[in-house]
Amino acid sequence: MELNLELDRAASEIKKANAKKVCIQLPDGLKPRALEIEAELKKKTDAEIFIWAGSCFGACDVPTQVDKLGIDLLIQWGHSEWQ
Repeated sequence: MELNLELDRAASEIKKANAKKVCIQLPDGLKPRALEIEAELKKKTDAEIFIWAGSCFGACDVPTQVDKLGIDLLIQWGHSEWQ
């Protein structure tokens, strides 16, 4: 089964926010694809992409420490669609 990770949508949001530093937060099941996601977003944007290796248990599990890195945008992938 091929997952639709909506990388075009993520790239669009990065551009819309004019984000230069972007943190990607993935659930454990998607972490093996982190480098693929990073490469695709780098190719489609001018942003520096950081992969959060910590936990991701849903929308309430936001890595508050990223503010110390000067992150402009946090993109979190999960199991449910969230508009």
